[in-house]
Amino acid sequence: MKELRPKVSIIGAGNVGMRYAYALTISGLARSIVILDLDQQHAEGEVMDLDSGMPYVSPVEISVGDYPDLEDSDLVVITAGKKQKPGQTRIELIKDNVEIFKGMIPQIMKFAKEAIWLVVSNPVDVLSYAAYKMSGKPWQQVMGSGTVLDSYRLRFLLSQHCQVDARNVHAYILGEHGDSEFPVWSKASIGGTLLKEYCSLCNKCSNYREPLNQIFDNAKDFAYKIIEKKGETSYGIGLALVRITEAILKDQNSILPVSSYVENYYDVNDVFLSLPCVLNRRGIREVLKIQLASEEIVNLRNSAQKLKKVIQDVGL
Repeated sequence: MKELRPKVSIIGAGNVGMRYAYALTISGLARSIVILDLDQQHAEGEVMDLDSGMPYVSPVEISVGDYPDLEDSDLVVITAGKKQKPGQTRIELIKDNVEIFKGMIPQIMKFAKEAIWLVVSNPVDVLSYAAYKMSGKPWQQVMGSGTVLDSYRLRFLLSQHCQVDARNVHAYILGEHGDSEFPVWSKASIGGTLLKEYCSLCNKCSNYREPLNQIFDNAKDFAYKIIEKKGETSYGIGLALVRITEAILKDQNSILPVSSYVENYYDVNDVFLSLPCVLNRRGIREVLKIQLASEEIVNLRNSAQKLKKVIQDVGL
């Protein structure tokens, strides 16, 4: 991987792809950003808009490209996909997006075989699995954005409730990026103190379980509430993608709950879901097998079963 001129290619110039491109431009992490979209004129307009701010950021070349322009990419970020139509079932939507991937993945393999792939398109766990299976790439080089944003939302809400800096709160939401995701309360901590111990010292709540359950429900429903008010979500995921990008391009060995291929993890096999992963320039260095509580193991297996059912239903 190039140290001085990291190249990031973004497939899909919709709201998510462009919020990421904007945040990535400001971050200074990349020296080259290539944007691909079926609507090339729209993509060109987006790039012209970004170019207007070049005097205010670190040097970066932003361009509109096609699949051959993916060559030499260090990271390929896939945000392309169809949105659910009125009356369309979730399975029908997934089948449509799998068909898009069938046409897209061979092209990415042709020109960016060695790059790390980051799938963002929803349902992210199923489409990450599709990208992995269709490409034949090592599992370490294909990941989904997973529950990184979900976990950040949980940390933010916990920090508000406990009135502490969110950077001192450590907590994961794992499993599916979706309805079967679950919080790992057994490992959550504030300032190095396990959450259960912190709550007993704080004495702010008579029954700390009740506010924790409400906090998780709010984190889980965060996206639904945003969509209800403004129609889509994109700023938060754009920033979360920059955090994942930073971990990869800077070879940080950061631990983030991305969606990864799972094999022999509490008897869960052959599925993509979110677990704590060590990320560096080679992609996923390892998946950490943390000690989960018995209830959390049940939740993990339940999440995996639901995802595997969808994978079977769409013919993967």
